Amino acid sequence: MDSLWAPWRMAYIEQDRRQEPGCVFCPRIARKNDQEDLILWRGQAVTVVMNRYPYNNGHLMVVPNRHLAEFRELADPEIVEVHRLIELSLFALKQAMNPAGYNLGLNLGKAAGAGVLDHLHWHIVPRWEGDTNFMPVLAETKVMPEHLNSTYRKLRSAFQEASQK
Repeated sequence: MDSLWAPWRMAYIEQDRRQEPGCVFCPRIARKNDQEDLILWRGQAVTVVMNRYPYNNGHLMVVPNRHLAEFRELADPEIVEVHRLIELSLFALKQAMNPAGYNLGLNLGKAAGAGVLDHLHWHIVPRWEGDTNFMPVLAETKVMPEHLNSTYRKLRSAFQEASQK
């Protein structure tokens, strides 16, 4: 039997999210330790961050810097920058990882699948033909073929290049 190694998943499974005080995004945005916090890009009002517990390699989140839970609370400049950074993210992902497609979405409310209810964020999940195999069905396990730090390095470089175009 082969062993699969995805060390970040156990940290997520074991953590008691009820014990976490405050927002998961605000402290990361406030700190300036981008590599540790997996922040790929900082805009004026919006930040692009890698998901620490990704659905697929390269899973990104586009997060307003301002702590807000309601869609209607977004200011026009934030709306524009969210869309600009989604476009930049798609370009950087294409350059760095060449996915065949993407899932792009915003989960509003617990019933819609939102894991973070109090801070809006958009998910960008790169997809490849055949990236789903028997593991999620039979073992409730997702195989991640690349370590987060390797993906971070690829994407950080691609964001730098993409911003110049």
